[in-house]
Amino acid sequence: MPCGEDWLSHPLGIVQGFFAQNGVNPDWEKKVIEYFKEKLKENNAPKWVPSLNEVPLHYLKPNSFVKFRCMIQDMFDPEFYMGVYETVNQNTKAHVLHFGKYRDVAECGPQQELDLNSPRNTTLERQTFYCVPVPGESTWVKEACVNANQARVSPSTSYTPSRHKRSYEDDDDMDLQPNKQKDQHAGGRQAGSVGGLQWCGEPKRLETEASAGQQMNCLNFSSPFDLNFPLPGEKGPACLVKVYEDWDCFKVNDILELYGILSVDPVLSILNNDERDASALLDPMECTDTAEEQRVHSPPASLVPRIHVILAQKLQHINPLLPACLNKEESKTFVSSFMSELSPVRAELLGFLTHALLGDSLAAEYLILHLISTVYTRRDVLPLGKFTVNLSGCPRNSTFTEHLYRIIQHLVPASFRLQMTIENMNHLKFIPHKDYTANRLVSGLLQLPSNTSLVIDETLLEQGQLDTSGVHNVTALSNLITWQKVDYDFSYHRMEFPCNINVFITSEGRSLLPADCQIHLQPQLIPPNMEEYMNSLLSAVLPSVLNKFRIYLTLLRFLDYSISDEITKAVEDDFVEMRKNDPQSITADDLHQLLVVARCLSLSAGQTTLSRERWLRAKQLESLRRTRLQQQKCVNGNEL
Repeated sequence: MPCGEDWLSHPLGIVQGFFAQNGVNPDWEKKVIEYFKEKLKENNAPKWVPSLNEVPLHYLKPNSFVKFRCMIQDMFDPEFYMGVYETVNQNTKAHVLHFGKYRDVAECGPQQELDLNSPRNTTLERQTFYCVPVPGESTWVKEACVNANQARVSPSTSYTPSRHKRSYEDDDDMDLQPNKQKDQHAGGRQAGSVGGLQWCGEPKRLETEASAGQQMNCLNFSSPFDLNFPLPGEKGPACLVKVYEDWDCFKVNDILELYGILSVDPVLSILNNDERDASALLDPMECTDTAEEQRVHSPPASLVPRIHVILAQKLQHINPLLPACLNKEESKTFVSSFMSELSPVRAELLGFLTHALLGDSLAAEYLILHLISTVYTRRDVLPLGKFTVNLSGCPRNSTFTEHLYRIIQHLVPASFRLQMTIENMNHLKFIPHKDYTANRLVSGLLQLPSNTSLVIDETLLEQGQLDTSGVHNVTALSNLITWQKVDYDFSYHRMEFPCNINVFITSEGRSLLPADCQIHLQPQLIPPNMEEYMNSLLSAVLPSVLNKFRIYLTLLRFLDYSISDEITKAVEDDFVEMRKNDPQSITADDLHQLLVVARCLSLSAGQTTLSRERWLRAKQLESLRRTRLQQQKCVNGNEL
């Protein structure tokens, strides 16, 4: 272990130390953050921090230091909490100050009670994010993170998710264990909440308006709780994340890596399964939230744990094979080292994808360009850099598209395959919408983080009728492809959420959806057994080579790119010359696409500026692609 375990197993003890030294002086909060920052710099310390992504919740000790890799699915209203509060010992009348930061439950011993009228109490504000595991995260990313994590954990003896009762270990000062509610009501101790913190004290009604959501825990969870994952079949914990600093820096759909204190106190869960018992704890006049809102905003902690964030970092990417931040000085050595061996990696990747595309090397070239494309800026409403590719000519009634997606899954950190059937288009929820009753954003398929690969399989589309919902879903896909935005539905209005999603469409004929580029597949071989062919292709690639492909495709998205004045002038002259020969041969849109192809082609070779050679190669690729489409049109007479 690189350093003492106290900061991992008992972080609140560290916080208590700084609070005791500094009292109400706010400097103690900065010192806490600096302390944990320094700890995480020691000897690969982040690898020793248990991760909610890899470790089952019941293996984690309550109030321990954890990390979580997640996407912000929703942002709840800010809540008030008691930053500092005072307790009074009923016997000795001694007054003690406590901190409420990083806690859901107020520390209040057997003989202590809160002094709500103390002038030393302070009410502060924190933001709550509802976070889910990264949608569509690839299996190889999860496995790499599991292998890198060196945290030693075993099932916690102080928390069992199947019950709503536990004791704290080594914490005599905190009396937070709720016994059976009927015993509580009969025998004296009662739970409640004040200032955003739960409390345990003698049975006495507390009246305060310090909390924005006082009674969120006395609910009957009779129906299954929807974790609100954007994609079907997703697994992993959702978390309520409490953020104390700089929450304005984050927005919905951001990918974060969080370090903080895990809170799974049963007081946050069901205090009562009986409405009659719940009414004993709730004053109807004080409960302004709807039952549904309480249910959503205060789910059982065993199902949706809380994390009190000490450190939060917005991630550029989720590829564990690269440094988290590629702009930092210490990452430059890694980048320059990899760039020096880029040429053979590209050649091997081209060969690998050529085999995956049944021997079509031109389609493989365009797939590489697509996979490294990204929206690098926006000019007014136009997203620059996007490169949606439609691979037409895919064999119908074949497993080719399914296995091609498997290949892509092995290369990119996050992806999703949308099977474009009439039933799916009519019944799936694509657009996130606001549920005002529960006061939450209900997720949809298109609530995806940046740099997700979305593969739309149109070969499954049969004849049928799209209903109103299906038409809206097709429109949403078209807007995503064309404008790289999704219009979230807030009932009374729509709100634009810009995105950066790589869309790859497989189809038999030309896609019904708009695409920047159509490349018609020309298979050089038709394997008798597609599954066996693709499996042998994957097994033939060494894991080390596969990892180089993954680094290559992620890294090149983040390289800076520019065009010199000299090359700009040459491109303009070229465009004028092509228009002079045949005004119909190339339009301004064609030139824009040619520049995108040239950009991706340059970056694929590790060149961050456009050269004359790459410009000519881009023109050649586009000429070959267009010639192939013309030939296909002559064969079928109905395709372009």
